[in-house]
Amino acid sequence: MTRSTAAHELAQVNIARLKAPLDSPQLKDFVEALDPVNAVADAADGFVWRLQSESGNATDVPVFGDDWLIVNMSTWRDTNALTAFMYQGQHRELLARRREWFERLDEAMTALWWVPAGHRPTVREAEGRLLHLREHGPTAHAFTLRTSFPAQG
Repeated sequence: MTRSTAAHELAQVNIARLKAPLDSPQLKDFVEALDPVNAVADAADGFVWRLQSESGNATDVPVFGDDWLIVNMSTWRDTNALTAFMYQGQHRELLARRREWFERLDEAMTALWWVPAGHRPTVREAEGRLLHLREHGPTAHAFTLRTSFPAQG
């Protein structure tokens, strides 16, 4: 885990609506890739923390009270560290296949925001950031990689 002397860390949440149950043949490749991809994230430069339950991932953590939504949440040193992880290696391969496993939704499913270093965001906090982004578009409170904001204070 990367230790940082920065005052802020970048929190990210992304949620996805499953096309089939996690234990279905349709999602087999996705489920089998979870542990390896999470291990790469855990070792990535700039990675700080990720949400996980007893399962070692967060696929069983409820979000928005919807059993068909899964959540991924983590904190990173900065947007560059997150971007470097997202678009390389096995994670990039999974991104390319996401339409096989997840519904395409028009509303924002990913949000970023700055947190004080060491803060571990909750799912409730992440839900609020997503709702804010959906209602107001990118702001310093909740933004996207395409329209990001610097840490405040």
